[in-house]
Amino acid sequence: MIRDAVLPIIRDPQSALTLDLPGWDILLRETRAANLMARLAKDLAETDGRFERLPAEVRPHLLAAQRIAQRQYIATLAEIERVQEALEGNVRLVLLKGAAYLAADLPVARGRIFGDIDLLVPRAQLVETEALLLKHGWISAHHNTYDQRYYREWMHELPPLQHVMRQSTLDVHHNILPSTSRHPPDPELLLQAAVETPRLPGVFVLAPADMVLHSASHLFHEGELDNGLRDLVDLDGLLRHFGNRANFWDELTERANALHLEQPMRYALRMCQLLLGTPFPASLLTDDAHWPADFRERLLEQLYSRGLRPNHALAGDRWTPLARWLLYVRGHWLRMPPHLLTAHLLRKAWRSLTGLESEEDEAQTHAKPLPTDKG
Repeated sequence: MIRDAVLPIIRDPQSALTLDLPGWDILLRETRAANLMARLAKDLAETDGRFERLPAEVRPHLLAAQRIAQRQYIATLAEIERVQEALEGNVRLVLLKGAAYLAADLPVARGRIFGDIDLLVPRAQLVETEALLLKHGWISAHHNTYDQRYYREWMHELPPLQHVMRQSTLDVHHNILPSTSRHPPDPELLLQAAVETPRLPGVFVLAPADMVLHSASHLFHEGELDNGLRDLVDLDGLLRHFGNRANFWDELTERANALHLEQPMRYALRMCQLLLGTPFPASLLTDDAHWPADFRERLLEQLYSRGLRPNHALAGDRWTPLARWLLYVRGHWLRMPPHLLTAHLLRKAWRSLTGLESEEDEAQTHAKPLPTDKG
């Protein structure tokens, strides 16, 4: 039996008032593991008087989470401005995911915790973008030869860049899925449709339908689901917010077809509906008038029903570790063709066994010590 304490409270924050202290202990542990404690605090604070009715032992945890999220909110806005300055007007700044939600002042940004700033640039401008960021203090966080090749040849982004002083991390993407994946979308379609944010002139985000599809493709192509529930909550918030716009659902379907992201959209809608009760037109999931359409989708529904829970021992059931492992394998399978995947996983296994990060490390391990100067 799945024992997730978080989803019922996300669906109905009012029900938190019925929890006893042992129930709160479990909820706080799981929301912390899922990076959703600040979101929980926001939801509880939005109804007059609800926060004050919580147990005195609980409130300090939620207030601390709120303050961390508020501090990150302010710091990220400042860092976005620094990135914009670093690009010197030569490269248009198009933000993705958490930083985009914040820049566009979307409801889903409030109480959201994230670790880096993601941006999308044309592949032809990658070299220029990296040079400009290096000039302003962002350097590659990966130094060995294999990791550099892995990112630059096969993935959809540069190796992560970290600022030498502020330690902020940038992920510079040229697409939203790896180049080696089965059907990577055309990034030019995403860049052409990007919209400028009113609060930050010169800063752009993906169009609403594209923003949803990027979040869906990231979640349902990803093998590591430590933040899976947070990302599903993002999708729920985006769908509820944009779903009130005229023609949004038609645009979402059209863009999914144009970008070859029909499956991630379908999985996102179904799991949002199943776990969070997200409203959307029933016609979006009709495939002979019902979901799931085949055995694969039935299996994935069972796997994601377990994988999209807090990564905590108190959440899930005895099948959850297996479900997470199978989704990890699936994520790698979608990311790379078999010959590259086999070589990559063997290399990772070798690293895990030996503790060596690169050929350079191995060479250093077996190198003869230099003679000492005794003169």
